[in-house]
Amino acid sequence: MNDGLSAFGHDPGWLILVKSVLVFVVLVVMTLFNIWWERKVVARMQHRIGPNVNGPFGLLQSLADGVKLALKEDLIPKNADKLVYIIAPVLAVIPAFITFAVIPFGPEVSMFGQRTALQLTDMPVAVLFVMAIASIGIYGIVLGGWSSGSTYSLLGGLRSSAQMISYEVAMGLALVAVFLYAGSMSTSEIVAAQDDVWFAFVLVPSFVIYVISMVGETNRAPFDLPEAEGELVGGFHTEYSSLKFALFFLAEYINMATVSALATTLFLGGWHSPWPISQLWEGSNEGYWPLLWFFGKVYFFMFLFVWLRGTLPRLRYDQFMAFGWKRLIPISLVWIVAVATVRAATLDGGIDRQQLIIVIGVLVVVCLAVFFIPESKKAAAEQQQDQPADDTSSGGYPVPPMPAQGPVRGGAAPLAFREEI
Repeated sequence: MNDGLSAFGHDPGWLILVKSVLVFVVLVVMTLFNIWWERKVVARMQHRIGPNVNGPFGLLQSLADGVKLALKEDLIPKNADKLVYIIAPVLAVIPAFITFAVIPFGPEVSMFGQRTALQLTDMPVAVLFVMAIASIGIYGIVLGGWSSGSTYSLLGGLRSSAQMISYEVAMGLALVAVFLYAGSMSTSEIVAAQDDVWFAFVLVPSFVIYVISMVGETNRAPFDLPEAEGELVGGFHTEYSSLKFALFFLAEYINMATVSALATTLFLGGWHSPWPISQLWEGSNEGYWPLLWFFGKVYFFMFLFVWLRGTLPRLRYDQFMAFGWKRLIPISLVWIVAVATVRAATLDGGIDRQQLIIVIGVLVVVCLAVFFIPESKKAAAEQQQDQPADDTSSGGYPVPPMPAQGPVRGGAAPLAFREEI
């Protein structure tokens, strides 16, 4: 088992290089598999066959697509800022790889005769490191849209910047409760703190808010507004082709794996085995077996991504932004105050476990009730009743008059004319 942060920083240089290469290879192979997995799952939902030609069960379809993109002609728009246009995809994909450096895949194992943790490195603020590096990827998308010299790409980049920043706020606030309960921001110590019970069961509102925020953060349906093909052709990467487009594609799928791995680490016990297995098999959390539990949980979230894409329609942009700022962030702030209060009372000995469970249950019910209560339509209905249908004096968009009404200029119809009709 890991001995906290003291288990890191002692690996020889060659072992660090080997682990770095393994992380890179795992992410690339996961991306190839995830594309195939998404196509197969969506095809099953829509009663289609899906990829089935390239390789057994179509497993090599993603590789064939990668080769196709590499052999395509690489075009650069005439009005593009060439330097920024070329750097933007690289700026998007490199942070996606770096964030996996602090994700714990398992406990200490023997690798090539050396005792080492199944984690590249760790630090006291590892989760903040993930958030900081992931936010750099936003610049790749924004600069890619701006440098393309296209209106559609620019709008996609602006949407992406506003969307990612907004949902990063909600995501960060959802993690504060985890830090309060774990007493640390180190990923390995947060996993160790969930040895008895997973935080997904203790901090339900934080878990729900994080899951919603991670879908918005990765620009995935139903929150794929920066790539809305019905409005923006292809969004920020409309003018990209060949390997540059492939890098944006790669960054998106690696970011999906990153947020799924972070959700597994912070809320589902990381590499710890599920409850029935941990009780029935003592060696389930030793050796390389935890890799199975870790990737099983990650692919639970990957399936959730695909499920949402195949089920829900795309949100309108104003609805999406209002949902983040008016729902997720206020609920997160209230929940943080509640968790901090309960945590302080527990540490001071002023509340026992049974009372704690009752208080948490009440807070969960209140947060979920506020979360699912729709916006009141009473005020809108009253305003509609008070305002005549033909009244455009309040600043509304002027509408053509009805056939028997006659022209209406600058406001409502004359009172005498209203009485006649």
